[in-house]
Amino acid sequence: MSALPAIETVTDGPRAAVLVQHPVRRTIVALARTPISATEIAGKLGLPRQRVNYHVRKLERARFLAPAERRLRRNMVEQRYVATAQSYVIAPELLGALAPHATAVRDGASAAALFSIASRAQADMTRVMAEAGAESKRVSTMSLTTDIRFESPEQRAVFAAALEQAIGDVVARHTAPYTTPDGSPGEGRPFRLFLGCHPIPRTPDDASATSDDHR
Repeated sequence: MSALPAIETVTDGPRAAVLVQHPVRRTIVALARTPISATEIAGKLGLPRQRVNYHVRKLERARFLAPAERRLRRNMVEQRYVATAQSYVIAPELLGALAPHATAVRDGASAAALFSIASRAQADMTRVMAEAGAESKRVSTMSLTTDIRFESPEQRAVFAAALEQAIGDVVARHTAPYTTPDGSPGEGRPFRLFLGCHPIPRTPDDASATSDDHR
């Protein structure tokens, strides 16, 4: 069996509703990352098979589950199902005008700004991946993530200023002109760079957390 796509973006509202409107359905799709039957799911969840069958049919019609192999079980042919992806992302544009917009938040250091930028990146990637899929092309991306620790807000502010300066220097050295002197687009494919930093969620046994963690 071929590997499942890592992520599938759901851009259809009614389809998204099928997945999110009932917690059992999300659990069923998670179990179906490897082929599994409704009977096996019912046994794992301790639910009646008829109830699981109902949810499986809904998920199959909404293209979150696909038929996999069939096997003989107790003189009966049992259908197994597999999820259509390892994980799913609900496209921000489904919220329409209610979706967060990066240009609407003026405080660049706020949590709202980070949410808005991340939402825009998700919306951008949805469109880019759809375009690439239609042309059978691979999407070129760059990403970097790391965990860091600050002892004080002052240290965090100094870090942010130094990082902003460093990124500005790297962009100035390596970017091609975004526009030509007459205002038309420059040569090559434009990319959007964004950088976010947020507190790491606490764990119950995180004894080192202090009162200013979220400031």
